Amino acid sequence: MKKIFVLVIICFLLCSCRREKAVIKEVVLDDDWPSSTKITLTMVGDALIHSNIYKDAYENEKYNFSKMFEDLVSEFKNSDLLYYNQESIIGGARLGYSGYPKFNTPEEFGRTMIEYGFNMVSRANNHTLDMGEAGILNSCNFWNRYPNVLSSGSVCTKEESIHPKVAEIDGIKYSLLSYTTSTNGLKSPNDYYVNIYSDEKVTEDILKVREEVDIIIVAMHWGDEYSTLPNDEQKRISNFLSSLGVKIIIGTHPHVIEPIEWIGDTLVIYSLGNFISSQSQVDDYNRLIGLLVNVDIVKTTTKDKKRIELRNLNTELLYTYYKNRSNYRVIPFFKLNDAILPGYGNLKDKYNSIIKYYDSSIETR
Repeated sequence: MKKIFVLVIICFLLCSCRREKAVIKEVVLDDDWPSSTKITLTMVGDALIHSNIYKDAYENEKYNFSKMFEDLVSEFKNSDLLYYNQESIIGGARLGYSGYPKFNTPEEFGRTMIEYGFNMVSRANNHTLDMGEAGILNSCNFWNRYPNVLSSGSVCTKEESIHPKVAEIDGIKYSLLSYTTSTNGLKSPNDYYVNIYSDEKVTEDILKVREEVDIIIVAMHWGDEYSTLPNDEQKRISNFLSSLGVKIIIGTHPHVIEPIEWIGDTLVIYSLGNFISSQSQVDDYNRLIGLLVNVDIVKTTTKDKKRIELRNLNTELLYTYYKNRSNYRVIPFFKLNDAILPGYGNLKDKYNSIIKYYDSSIETR
């Protein structure tokens, strides 16, 4: 009887083990089980480096821009992708640094932005040609030293212009395409030193990368300077880009904040305003108040299908502080008080209402 009892127990244990292994195996091989990954994109606007800014950064015979962004460390630390528009070209020291109307910015500024984590840069804007061909070539030489930074909108060889760059982070492939609608009347000797927007050009570029990437992001330098609402052409282009499958449109050039809008599942930020500049304090500081936007890009995969969603969209107002054209700092609004920016609470309400002009559900901090 004891032998039979022992055999029964052994058989029971063996059967139990087999059943347990079968269940585990079934879960592992279930191709319908969805998997997802998420990255966070943070966007800020124009880096417009007037001469007062780079002069303020000069100390001990070198340029130090880092102190201007120390208040933003917490805003950047959780971002996987960080975007800004290099409005003033990094054109090389030999050409002489300069501010308005034709800009040339020390390369130390670009290095500072990279050190803060910025890895997406638009270089197509109305100041791209300010330093001529030599400035373009110097700019390319600078940005090409940083292969982990995806910059777009300006290249220096025909070969580089043939196919837009594609990058990947945490299993999500993306491309940044950048275009400008104006160059301040300056002419390029070719069609790739700066990307001039046309429906045909953007369609051609999108078709080249659409099957390679999970998400296409387009940076548009467009609109009317100092207007807080988009014009008809901005609206038309946004609808056109959305029809081509663009998921995020990042607008700059007006130097002031314009609204955010959803066109279907396309996020349109009409203008982020200035990230840092030395523009005037008139008109309720609107040229010194910029926008920081965060959004999560979520990729969900089931079998051979994938879905990209944009979630957790939120915004933060930024203020470029200066006094006597020195001591420049970019400060998030939650760190402000009336001593730094008089009436900042009323200004916060004003500019948040502009952001929400088309969509009152946009989350503003």
